[in-house]
Amino acid sequence: MLEQIKSVYRNRTPRILGAESLRSASVMLTLIDVKGELSVLFQVRGHKLRNQPGEICFPGGRIEPGDPTEEAAAIRETCEELGIQSDNIEMMGHLDIFVTPHTIIYPFLCRLKAVELHPDPQEVHEVFTVPLDYLLNCEPELYFLPLTIQPPEDFPFHLIPGGKDYKWRKSSIPEYFYQYGDKVIWGITARILRDFLEKIKKQ
Repeated sequence: MLEQIKSVYRNRTPRILGAESLRSASVMLTLIDVKGELSVLFQVRGHKLRNQPGEICFPGGRIEPGDPTEEAAAIRETCEELGIQSDNIEMMGHLDIFVTPHTIIYPFLCRLKAVELHPDPQEVHEVFTVPLDYLLNCEPELYFLPLTIQPPEDFPFHLIPGGKDYKWRKSSIPEYFYQYGDKVIWGITARILRDFLEKIKKQ
């Protein structure tokens, strides 16, 4: 039995436990030169989309079965949404993976070469850029959303210590808000953006 266990775990690459029940998506934090100034590209989601219409996000979307890697999915989605070719994208790296209660997100970093954009009107309402220097010097507003556990009536309280008096751990979700003109960047996009900016500041 011991040898069998060793054979299972020898040279094994760990996976994220529970990820198989989550939706998977890839996004692209895209850097672009605007009048000689390095900027970050954002897009406003189409107002007729079923999920999060009108919200600001990075190019990206769900990883499809035909995508060989998470990076390939990010490139495909970016090309489809911005109306560009893959050779216009210079990949720069893999940002930290972001896990939510319903989705696991693989963010990537790229530089977009000089090219005319033709955003997909069904997916993208608007594309805009924010100077990177502005974002590096911008302190976002921070709020915390408390998470409350509410077990259903048929929850097996008799199987856990303390029963209905069990002390559930309290936690909260940080929400960052970056404002640029009339644009507000928040949610997962802001969390990924802040992580990217903080790593640059530490260099």
